[in-house]
Amino acid sequence: MMVFVRLGVVLSMVAGAGFAVAQDTRQVAEPKIPASCVQLSASLRTAGGKIAEADERRLDTDRIQKALDACKPGMAVELKPVDGNNAFLTGPLELRSGVTLLIDEGVTLFASRDPKLFDAAAKPGVCGTIPAAPVPGGGCRPLLSAVNVTDAAVMGDGTIDGRGYAKLIGHDYSWWEMARRAEPKNEKYYSMRLVVANHADGLTLYRITLHNSPNFHVSVNGTNGFTAWAVHLLTPVDKGLDARNTDGIDPSGSTNVTVAHSWIDNGDDNIAIKSGTTHMSVLDNHFYTGHGMSIGSETVGQAYLLVDGLTEDHTSSGIRIKSNVTRGGQVHDLTYRNICMRDVANPVAISPYYTNQTTEGFVDPHYTGDKIPDYKKIELDNVISETPGDVLVAGLDEAHRTEIALHNVVVQGITPQQVHLAYVDIASSGVNFDLSRGTNVKVLDRGKAASGPKDAPAGHFGLASCAKVFVPMR
Repeated sequence: MMVFVRLGVVLSMVAGAGFAVAQDTRQVAEPKIPASCVQLSASLRTAGGKIAEADERRLDTDRIQKALDACKPGMAVELKPVDGNNAFLTGPLELRSGVTLLIDEGVTLFASRDPKLFDAAAKPGVCGTIPAAPVPGGGCRPLLSAVNVTDAAVMGDGTIDGRGYAKLIGHDYSWWEMARRAEPKNEKYYSMRLVVANHADGLTLYRITLHNSPNFHVSVNGTNGFTAWAVHLLTPVDKGLDARNTDGIDPSGSTNVTVAHSWIDNGDDNIAIKSGTTHMSVLDNHFYTGHGMSIGSETVGQAYLLVDGLTEDHTSSGIRIKSNVTRGGQVHDLTYRNICMRDVANPVAISPYYTNQTTEGFVDPHYTGDKIPDYKKIELDNVISETPGDVLVAGLDEAHRTEIALHNVVVQGITPQQVHLAYVDIASSGVNFDLSRGTNVKVLDRGKAASGPKDAPAGHFGLASCAKVFVPMR
């Protein structure tokens, strides 16, 4: 049975094991909900989880924004239900330094269906469209933005619903349908994201539920100190619908990031770590539909990552590092421990062969470029897939070999044909698949591995199986 250890215990154990650099360097504790500076009462109500067509113009944007602007740092603007009313409707909102947007249990903050509200000011009329050519300066504002602020937060047991499924006002398609229409020709389309942070040090998401995001759920850029704790991301809520390009949490150019005790079920990467992100901890999380625990596809400078205590249930990939010669660079010091998977097509996919597909191909597509993916010091410790799937670990060539250490890595039912290795230096123990197959593979003694410290603990959580760790999405 896998033991999911609480965050503080994990941090202390990891530091003692010699992995202190491969994690958020902060001492992260469970956030606390602050007192309210003001309570705003809902004036709309839902039927079947949706608001009435007649209420589509009854926006709450102004009163919520004015409350955020006026609130004293260290306090919260609380959205509360009253007399059966349980919904708010809004256009874009801007978070403020030190102020929490608090959404009470039973309350849903809905995004407006009017894309004009989300237009970038410089180029109106672009948001919600697929123009014939890209529009410089055009785009969509997010539902919630945190720009050049500190210690902003979104908390509570309520829900933010981006309504990616809903027909946009003035168009015959929804956000998701627009994204899929653009896919065959890889056209540029302009869509709204739920939460976008730029230079938002100390940003916190706590206990909040995010539903039906039109595009990425959470994008965090240039930020030192971001915490997502006990968040619930579910897109699409209706599993009969299709939600393209709806990543869960994507940090970019950020440092000291923790995602803990969270539940992510979405239409693209569950977590995608973008270029320049360092010192990140992903602790005690559950992933469902999605493309897995990903790095890339731009791989430049991602380093010092700890993933510890993760279940992946029906994700397309498990541990995924994806790039190619048009967008790569060095990635190093990555530790993945105590991971359980089932029904995952690619339990391990460490690839310089990315071709913009959901899962990686197993051979070099021979693109041209000088941005070479280079993966060093990767450690997999106690990783179990209960069902068979493909394992891909590759470097691009002799000058860019991938370095990896595998300890207690098991893919039940894997066949020799499902192991794909090339230009890789592997240190291993307790691996149930043949590491001799492939091109230019070097199997090293674990104590001499370039990947990870040689005194790494051997199964320190006692992971023998994944019994009882798979639970329904919350």
